[in-house]
Amino acid sequence: MELPDAVPVMTLPSATLFPQALLPLYIFEPRYRQMLADMLKSDRMFSVAMQKPGNKRESPCMVAGLGLIRVSVGHQDGTSHLILQGLTRVELVETVQTRPYRVASIRPLQAAPADSVVIDALVAKVHELVEERVRLGPFPFPFSAFKNASGSKKKGNTSKFSAKEILDYLESLTDPDQMADLVSCALLPGAVERQTILETVHLEDRLKHLIHFLIEEVQRARKDPQS
Repeated sequence: MELPDAVPVMTLPSATLFPQALLPLYIFEPRYRQMLADMLKSDRMFSVAMQKPGNKRESPCMVAGLGLIRVSVGHQDGTSHLILQGLTRVELVETVQTRPYRVASIRPLQAAPADSVVIDALVAKVHELVEERVRLGPFPFPFSAFKNASGSKKKGNTSKFSAKEILDYLESLTDPDQMADLVSCALLPGAVERQTILETVHLEDRLKHLIHFLIEEVQRARKDPQS
């Protein structure tokens, strides 16, 4: 898929759009209504960036997720519900427009090949931690944010996924890049942690960050099993 040189930017608090993730959005602000109308007439792509923590003025993080509008349903009041599918990480290089909505030039970010022996060891540790977290109770975010292995989307929240289904699904993923993003989306409740994973393009470093965050999440779940 050919990516545009510049895309609209939707800045949202605590939002992270990972590659291949499905993100439901409710469009109600006038500027984003206009953005959606324009994108539905063109390439159907825009980026979702997290608002920089602590900034009162709109300040998108410089690494964002680029998404493709898969479904858009308009309502009589002018609002819309849509499903955005993540395509890739992008760097927001330069703001080229601020009105009626922000547009930035972008640079796609792709992980370079990594040492397979090291990656395999890190992936095995991630699987171990996910298995432990699965058995401790419900997740803060659903795996249904991603397509399942058969290509369909399983409805409902995490409680409708058995531990075996989740672990079998992880085992079926042959791409460690995809696996790292899926686990981060599904199991990391903190926006800052998810954004750190999004910004870490280098796969080995990303997996190391993920392992650190998963250890913290497992420890938290042990203290509060009902969370």
